[in-house]
Amino acid sequence: MPIAHAWLRFTREADSMAEEREVALDRGQVKKAVQALQAFLRTKSTQDSLLLDETQHVSLLFTLWKIPKAAQTIRIPLPHGQRPDTDDVCLFTRDEPNMTSEQTQRFYKKLLEEKGVKNITEIIPYKVLRTEYKPYEAKRRLLGNFDMFLSDDRVRRLLPSHLGKHFYQRKKEPLAVNLQSKHLARDIQRVIQGTSLKVTNKGCCCMARVAHSGMTADEVTENIEAAVQTAVAKLRTKQKGPVMKLIHIKSQTSVALPIFTSDLSHLSVPQEAEKHAQTPKKKGAAAKKQAKKNKTADVKQPDTTGEREEEIPQLVPISTPSKKPKLEKPAKAKQLEKAPKPAAVKKGKKAQSKLTKKAGKTDSKVKRKVPKVK
Repeated sequence: MPIAHAWLRFTREADSMAEEREVALDRGQVKKAVQALQAFLRTKSTQDSLLLDETQHVSLLFTLWKIPKAAQTIRIPLPHGQRPDTDDVCLFTRDEPNMTSEQTQRFYKKLLEEKGVKNITEIIPYKVLRTEYKPYEAKRRLLGNFDMFLSDDRVRRLLPSHLGKHFYQRKKEPLAVNLQSKHLARDIQRVIQGTSLKVTNKGCCCMARVAHSGMTADEVTENIEAAVQTAVAKLRTKQKGPVMKLIHIKSQTSVALPIFTSDLSHLSVPQEAEKHAQTPKKKGAAAKKQAKKNKTADVKQPDTTGEREEEIPQLVPISTPSKKPKLEKPAKAKQLEKAPKPAAVKKGKKAQSKLTKKAGKTDSKVKRKVPKVK
C-alpha cells in the first residue's frame, strides 16, 4: 500500500508540474521572437514592392506529445482582432418559409443592421447555393472571392455536400453562428476576429492563425498567450499528462521560430517512482545472484595457471575434421549402391535400340525408293 500511495503522489506532482510549465510562457522570449519575425517581414516587403500593401498571417505551430484519438476543432477567442477590416466575409443562411431567395436576403440584411453587424459583405441563402453554385467553376470562384465563410447553425450540416472538398482543403469551411442569439453582434465578432485550432488524429502537429503583420508586437504577444492558454486547457480535458511539446511562431514566408520547449524533467519523476516501487521486489533476486557469483568464484580460486594451460588443448576439437569425412564416405557409397543403376542403363539401351531400329527402317525405305540404273 505505501508503494501505491507513493506512485500516485509522484504522478500527481508530475502532472501538476507539467501543467504549470505548459501554461506559463516566457513573455520576453515571445516578444523577441515576434520582433524578429516583424523585422524579417519588413525586409521582405521592401525587397518586393508588391507586398507593401499586403498583410501576412502570423500563425502558431503546436507540436503535441501524443497523437489525439479523435479529431476536434477548438474555438479560441483573441483579445485583439487578427483579421483586417478589408477581409470579405460571406454568410450562408437558411431559406425562410413563404419567402423567395431575394426576400430572405433582404430579411437577413435588415436583421444584421438592427443587431449592429457590419462585417458581413454578402448573404447567400441555401437555395441559391444549391442552384447557382452547383457547377465546379462557380464553387471555385466563390472560394476565391471571400476570405471567410459563416453559416447559420440550422443549415451547417447540409453544406459539405454542396460546397465540395476544396473549401476544407483550403481551410475555409464555414463556421457556425447562431443567428437567433440576443447578442448576435458580439458572437459574430468573436467568431470573425477569433481563431480555430483543428486537431486531427493523423499527426501530432496543428496550426492556428493568431495575428497579422500589421499588428504591434504587444498585440501579437497577447494573442499568442491567450491562444496557448485556451488550447492547453481544452486539450487537457481529453488527454492525461503533459500535452504541449513544442510551440513555434511563423508567417507564410518565414521559418518557424521556437517560443516554448517542454522540459523533460517530468519524465524522470515516474521513472524514479517505478525504481522505488521495484527495489523491494528485486532485493531477493539480487541477493541470490550475488550468492551464486560468490560460489562460482570460490570454485575457480584453487585453479592455477598451469592447470588452465593443460585444459586448453582438450577444448580444441583436433581429431574431429579427419573422422567426419571417413564416416560420410561409406554412407554416400551405400546411397549410390541403392540407386537403380541397371534401370537407367536399360532405359538408355532401350532408347538407343529404338533409335537404331528407326534409323534402319528409314535406311531400308530409302534404299527401296532408289530407282535401279539400267
